[in-house]
Amino acid sequence: MKTHCLLTRCLAVIGTVFAIATSAFAQKLDDVSIQLDYTVRSDHAMFFVARDKGFFAKNGINVTAIRKGSGSVDTLRLVNNGNADFGFADLPTLLVARSQSVGAVALAAVNQRSPMAMISVKAKHPINKPSDLKGLNVGVQPSGSTFIFFKAFLAANGIAMSDVKQSTVSPPYESLLILGRVDAVPGYLNAEVPLIEDKTGGPGTLSVLQGADFGYRAYGSGVFTSEKMIAEKPDLVQRFTNAYLQAFDYVLQNPKEAVEILVKANPEYADKVDTLTRQLNFNLTRSFLSEATKVNGLGYITATQWKETAETLMAQDVLPKTTDTSKGFDMRFLEQAKPARR
Repeated sequence: MKTHCLLTRCLAVIGTVFAIATSAFAQKLDDVSIQLDYTVRSDHAMFFVARDKGFFAKNGINVTAIRKGSGSVDTLRLVNNGNADFGFADLPTLLVARSQSVGAVALAAVNQRSPMAMISVKAKHPINKPSDLKGLNVGVQPSGSTFIFFKAFLAANGIAMSDVKQSTVSPPYESLLILGRVDAVPGYLNAEVPLIEDKTGGPGTLSVLQGADFGYRAYGSGVFTSEKMIAEKPDLVQRFTNAYLQAFDYVLQNPKEAVEILVKANPEYADKVDTLTRQLNFNLTRSFLSEATKVNGLGYITATQWKETAETLMAQDVLPKTTDTSKGFDMRFLEQAKPARR
């Protein structure tokens, strides 16, 4: 009887010690919030995978929120102001924001090859090469990243703005393309294309000219944080980068599960599994990977392509020509994380 009581007490003590140790470990987790650039898309999957598969927790991070956004400009300002710790945004927009005193720093270029493209309905106005845009009525929003891309795409292919007709439209403008009110629009392979296909008969119904295949060398979107975060909490930035890149590789190896995790975390997308899957497939085959990721690992930003991104913006007069093109990205954390080479 005494032995039984002693054993019971020992187990109780061990349980208490374990509970205290577990509690202490839990208290060591750093709370972090993440700000997305827009509504949930397939290239946001890494954040949810890192959270739900435990990559963040294993790196001492507790994600308190993954918030939807209303555009890269707002996302960059929110992180810069400390309303979120890390974010996902269009990297050309990040460069412009930095010229306006927003202290944002890119940690990884997720879209190595820009997913921006010129899009038309194949049955109405097939476009197989840039010159096929001549004479077409293109729907454009005269501000923001798609218009910058549109101008740069034409310039890179020797097409004058006067060679095409332009109709000023407000987003979402895909419906105007579907209705035939415009002949072509600039848009995203990993966002608008699957959505438009859903309403035009499915895959193969669109003509798509990806800018990266026709001289447009700018990066797409990526992960970033603030200069203040890097200065004050470099260890946290390192652990966040470690977790994110681990999740990135997991998504590449398990795309079906990644979409399932994305939908489970965002049940309002339960009827969008096919669309999200196609979005992710565009990213996997045409955006996430590059020669740089083969050599240096997922998300790597090269000084050469960063400079080309900046020069593209300078040529469109949206970035000062005095901009220091060596600033705005920091590869120390990615290199330390040793991401998978793909």
